[in-house]
Parts: sequence; structure tokens; C-alpha cells
Amino acid sequence: MNLLNLGMIYQKKLLILKYFIFSLITMVLAMTLTNCITEPPLPLKIGFNLWPGYETLYLARDLGYYDKKPIKLIDYPSGTEVVRAYRNQEIEAAGLSMDQALVLAETKKNLKIIAIIDVSDGGDVILGRPEITNMKGLKGKRVGLEATSLGAFLIARALEKNGMSVKDIQIVSLELSEHERAYKQAEVDAVVTFGPAKIKVLEAGARLLFDSSQIPGEIVDVIVVSEDVINKNYDRIQSLVNGQFQALDYLEKNPQDAGIRMAKRTQVKPKQILNSFKGLRQPNLEENQRLFDQSDPSFVNGMRKLVKIMIANKLLSQDIDPANLIDDRFIKNAKFSTHKND
Repeated sequence: MNLLNLGMIYQKKLLILKYFIFSLITMVLAMTLTNCITEPPLPLKIGFNLWPGYETLYLARDLGYYDKKPIKLIDYPSGTEVVRAYRNQEIEAAGLSMDQALVLAETKKNLKIIAIIDVSDGGDVILGRPEITNMKGLKGKRVGLEATSLGAFLIARALEKNGMSVKDIQIVSLELSEHERAYKQAEVDAVVTFGPAKIKVLEAGARLLFDSSQIPGEIVDVIVVSEDVINKNYDRIQSLVNGQFQALDYLEKNPQDAGIRMAKRTQVKPKQILNSFKGLRQPNLEENQRLFDQSDPSFVNGMRKLVKIMIANKLLSQDIDPANLIDDRFIKNAKFSTHKND
């Protein structure tokens, strides 16, 4: 074999070696990059219905108060739909009225209340036709409401306080989104309603027959989440709670800008959305802390009273100790975010 052939063989082997080394390096780099590129975490999904009290959570999102944590707020047309979504595990947490939370707690034994969003003080109403002057005037009339939700509780309490029962009226089951249409088309004589629907039905000439200010402290909205979800999403839940109270502070200090931001989402005028807050009281962080540690026992005492009322009205089938539902960790550790949008 001459030197020329040896040189060609050497060059060929060198080329093969270079190709092998290049392929090996490429493979190692590809594996390294694959390991570095991880799937982004799925967002924590929280469901709400169209109640003004929950708007501060959306305001917090708009203002960037969730510290860029993957949190997804989901609208549902009614509280009933929120409960259904929670039962079906479509969401991990929910904003619910206390009566809904108690019904859920009957079957979801690890359910926890992590924050009080608001106390209804006139925000939930029973509206009737102008010729109906009081609750007794509803006898034999058609009353539209969410029959499996807060509406059932409010109508039961209103009738009870007026010496009546559900046997005295005709209940028409309606989703919240149907309240305005059903009233305007005379499909019902009265509706149990709230939020934007309340505003629009009043604008249509309805008369106020009863509101939640007549049963103080009985309608409370809270955030609920299971212990399992808390264990897997602690930081995100803490950011959610932090954002709620920071947004509440922003609403108090900058009501006009907050009203403009919230009006875009709710499709009502800024003045209307701000007026809707007059029908509820939103405990700030300090108030939540007192209510959760029971230095102010009114929250827990109110829940105990609510359990008895619901059992008496057959809205709850068993006794529940409210103290077992409270998880005060997030309220204790809440602090304002340093991140915000302009």
C-alpha cells in the first residue's frame, strides 16, 4: 500500500471520527435543552359568578397584583354553575356564598374557607312588579330564582320573616342570565337577584320587596379550596389572597380608576359598578384576621346560626361545625405585592 492510499484512508477515518464527535455533541446538547425546557405549570383555576364582591379579584389581576403567578379566574353564569364546576373538578377553588359552601362541605369533607370576600348588606334582593307592594303580595305569584343556590336561601328567609313559606308562591327556576329577560317578558312576577341583573331589573321599573340588609350577616361570600389543592398550590393561593386585599385597598383609595377598570369587564357604567358595592361590605385584611382568629367571633357565630336556619329550611341535611372549615394561614401571612401595572 503506497503512501497516497494510506493518506486517503487516514483522512476518511478522521472525517468519520469528526462526524461521530459532532453527532455526539449535537445529541448531548439536544438532550440538555430538552431537560431545560419544562412545560409551564398549569394555572390555578378559580370560579366565580357575576357578583360585585368578586370584582376586586379581577381588579387585582388587572393591576398585576398576583406576582405573575399562573392564576386563572373563570366566570360562570350562576353560583349553581360554580358549584357544579367545583364538584366536577373543572376548577380548584371557588368564590361561593356561605350557604353554598356549607352545602358543598356536606360531601367535600376537606373543604376549607381561606378568606371572606364580602358580607351582603342589601346587594341580594327580591324585586317585584310595581303593583306588588310587599312580600305578602307575592302569595300565589311566580317568583324566578336559582332554585338550588343562594336564591333558595334568600326567598326562604324572606318568606319566613313575613309569616309565609315556599308553599305560598310559585317558584320558577331561572339562571341568573335569564332574570332580566324573564321579568321584562312577564314570565315571572318577581325575581330573587343581584349584580348587573339587579340594576337592569330595577331600571325596568321593578319594586324592591326585600333585601339582604334585613338578615344581617347571613349572606357572606368566601373563597373555598380543598386541603389537597392547598398542599400543591400554597404560593399561588397566597398570591390570590394577597391580591384580593391589595385590590380592596386600591378600590378605597382610587375608586374612579377602579370603577373604570371594573366597568369594562362587567359591561355596566363605572358609576353603576361603584354603586353596586353599596349593597355589600367587604372586610379588609385586618377585619379578616380578627374574624378568622375569632377575636371577633361574629363570623363563626353567624355560620353556626346559618347552619341551624338551613337545617330548619331543609337546605342542609346535617349539622356542620364551621370552625372545622376555617383555614387562617393565608390571612395570617397576607402582604401586599410589590408588582403592579400602570
